[in-house]
Amino acid sequence: MAEESWRVPTPVQELAAVVVEPPNQFVLRKQDRPGSLLLATDMPEPIPMIDLSRLPAADEAAKLQSALQRWGLFLVTNHGIEASLMDAVTGASRDFFHLPHKEKQKCSNLIGGKQPEGYGNSLVLSQDQILDWHDRLLLRVEPEDERNLSYWPKEPESFRDILHEYASKTKTIRDIILRAIAKILEFDENYFISQIGEKAPALARFNYYPPCSRPELVFGVKPHSDGGVLTIVLVANDVAGLQVQRDGIWYNVPSKPHTLLVNLGDSMEIMNNGIFKSPVHRVLTNTEQERISVAMFYNVEGQKMLEPAVGLLDENRPARYMKIKASDFFVGIREHISKGKRFIETLKI
Repeated sequence: MAEESWRVPTPVQELAAVVVEPPNQFVLRKQDRPGSLLLATDMPEPIPMIDLSRLPAADEAAKLQSALQRWGLFLVTNHGIEASLMDAVTGASRDFFHLPHKEKQKCSNLIGGKQPEGYGNSLVLSQDQILDWHDRLLLRVEPEDERNLSYWPKEPESFRDILHEYASKTKTIRDIILRAIAKILEFDENYFISQIGEKAPALARFNYYPPCSRPELVFGVKPHSDGGVLTIVLVANDVAGLQVQRDGIWYNVPSKPHTLLVNLGDSMEIMNNGIFKSPVHRVLTNTEQERISVAMFYNVEGQKMLEPAVGLLDENRPARYMKIKASDFFVGIREHISKGKRFIETLKI
């Protein structure tokens, strides 16, 4: 049977160039609209900045612990990724999204009927689903032997080599942070690395948010939390838009050149039994500037069981989440996220 047209929406980048008003499938219900961008406020204190080169030091570990408890996210500096490589990643991202549509379609996530890997929109599950105002290119980078290079762009010519190098560097950052969190919780430093598995998947998602004539009517990305262990984000052009929620209030998250943003995911929230929570966040658009970001999602191997660490449980601290197989957890996330709901909430005890 032919694919229903609503399952294959026109790329947002193409729409933004020709429409005056966002089409109905992107327009939020009145009660869900972000309204004026001034509804969000600046953070009450600067977003924590972690010096990765000093992280074994007690004072830097204390800063990390405070960031995890207060926000679930933080900025990382002295992370070991050269400014030239970060510039190359952002340049390759911009060059890809500025290719002719026909060229980008060579990486389409609809090739062979498969989603979500490849170029296109987010997974569309129902005809009444409200879509986000962005396009993306999603690529599996870990395990390396499971990469499907048919989705990896050949243009720009340097794209594949740049992504390979960048992914190897961010994986090192993942391990440094996971070891630091383990030590904060008084575990062996390799505890979380062993829990996620030797073949733990990692996905690179290149996000493109075109300008929108009515940004108060749409979300670049609707409110959500990430499902994995850690997410490492590079904002290509330092354009604002990311907001995080705490105690019911939305805060603007600043970005800084050559600085990475790291946030916890739901899988880590389960494993640490809710001591450190996965932050709910969203992305807004604007009327004038495109926004490009690159997010590295580090997840748990599908056959692993997600559950609170036994070492964090006792008669005064019972498990706060049900045990679930990682692959089933991500199926649940995909089913809930299109409805703007968090699957982790259904696992709370």
